[in-house]
Amino acid sequence: MRRAPRLVAITTAALLTGGLAACGSDSSDSAAAADSGDFTPVTIEHAFGTTTLEAQPERVATVQWANHEVPLALGVVPVGMAAANFGDDDGDGLLPWVEERLEELDAETPVLFDETDGIDFEAVADTDPDVILAGYSGLTQEDYDTLSEIAPVVAYPEGPWATPWREMIEVNSAGMGMAEEGDQLIADLEQDIADTVGEHPELEGKSTMFLTHVDTTDLSEVSFYTPYDTRSAFFGDLGLTTPASVQAASTDETQFSGTISAEQVDQFDDVDIIVTYGDQALVDALNADPLLSKIPAVANGSIVLLPDTPLGTAANPTPLAINYVLEDYVSMLAEAAAKAP
Repeated sequence: MRRAPRLVAITTAALLTGGLAACGSDSSDSAAAADSGDFTPVTIEHAFGTTTLEAQPERVATVQWANHEVPLALGVVPVGMAAANFGDDDGDGLLPWVEERLEELDAETPVLFDETDGIDFEAVADTDPDVILAGYSGLTQEDYDTLSEIAPVVAYPEGPWATPWREMIEVNSAGMGMAEEGDQLIADLEQDIADTVGEHPELEGKSTMFLTHVDTTDLSEVSFYTPYDTRSAFFGDLGLTTPASVQAASTDETQFSGTISAEQVDQFDDVDIIVTYGDQALVDALNADPLLSKIPAVANGSIVLLPDTPLGTAANPTPLAINYVLEDYVSMLAEAAAKAP
């Protein structure tokens, strides 16, 4: 699996110029400000208004999916963060790329918030944060208001669960007073992606659809992630394109998924590759279905099956996950692309 050696360089730059430092022995003191007197106040616009930081945050907390990966990538260990509730391979609440990054920073595991039943506001408050990062999240107005009573909150820019990975980094790094370091992280990830995709020219221009979890006992409908979902949006980074049929069926920019009747499946005759979660039983079911078997990607066997493992989780791109699975994911897509006409 591909790793990002430049993270070490980013960490060094962050510690020298960002004024924040990761502590390897105590997650409750994992971020420390060097000289808040040099900090220029930052105002961040988001879906619920604006948040202004008057001083460099010393204690960074994050809620909901993957927001903690931004500070970790920049060398800052949050005082608290959401426990992984999907794709956790060993039940410790940490995805493997997060666990490895903590080891690289010689840091203890931060307080993990159990969000099985929603945000644990009391647990967040107990970490006494200076800022709460939620640039990629599904916060409601009520969630935002409650968290704002604890500390300034950096929420998603526009819609819930719709923040692309670049913007996720931009928003959360700005919320730490580390916008420049965030920009460098984005540039390095873009280069890593370009290098990996460049090794597989067969991907270029292949139209790709991401099916949501398919119920093989009821194939009367076809559900898919729209181009506004981060999983589908990531295809563009990988040299792939959105089928015109999927784009046409995705008229609401606030919706990250859509559904059509299987009787209308002929409109997906422009789909070269299908990505979905599942196993061979799913492929068998699609091939046996008189309607879905007509989709070119199904007929040609151009299907990428994502397992219920960290690899499947990382199809939703996040700052640390991208490089962890990049080579494997791109190779799977390239294999499917080779079967397409």
